[in-house]
Amino acid sequence: MESQGLLADRALLGRTSTAERVGDILRTRISAGYFPPGARLAEEEITEALGVSRNTLREAFRLLTHERLLIHELNRGMFVRVPDVDDVHDLYAVRKHVQCSVVRTAPTSPELLAPIAETIRAGKVALAEQNWQALGTADISFHEEMVALAGSDRITELMRGVLAELRLVFHVMDNPRWFHEPYLARNEEILDALREGNGARADELLYKYLDDAERQLVETYVLRRAEHVK
Repeated sequence: MESQGLLADRALLGRTSTAERVGDILRTRISAGYFPPGARLAEEEITEALGVSRNTLREAFRLLTHERLLIHELNRGMFVRVPDVDDVHDLYAVRKHVQCSVVRTAPTSPELLAPIAETIRAGKVALAEQNWQALGTADISFHEEMVALAGSDRITELMRGVLAELRLVFHVMDNPRWFHEPYLARNEEILDALREGNGARADELLYKYLDDAERQLVETYVLRRAEHVK
């Protein structure tokens, strides 16, 4: 059961268990691909795994519903939301505005760039091991660490939700290797521009990167819709 993995996260709650902390754990699990779009989140299993009350879990569910990660279906329960093509356009509009601004203007000392380099290393390990879920996670982490260059808790929080929702979008791709592998090299190219202190170049590379990814995802969504109609 997917909830079994939550047992390891129980210690993160500490002695002051809150709905926000439960929400953080579930958001991270969704972002890492453990709960795919359409998955039902069983209250009993999750409350037992995390050692929290149902009221606390339901408040966490409410928070994640507000973030568009979950959806409640009457008489059926809580499910991970299934995004549509309009979500793809909206998510990438946010990413282009926020992320490109960050890389264009953020400080880029070796210490600040080290976590970004680590995500690329993790992506290469995942690729070598053919662990496509881990490859997708490394890619999401790359963008999280880039946004962290802004040094803003609010921007980080905003993008954490955006990137978690984006992970739901990625599930539309039948071949995650085909989708993620080319972007691993592009991640490294962006990092090289940042190391050179060339924010304008990093901005240019990232905008094209995001534009290409959006196009690929939209094309896949349209194809899926056409197949469903048939």
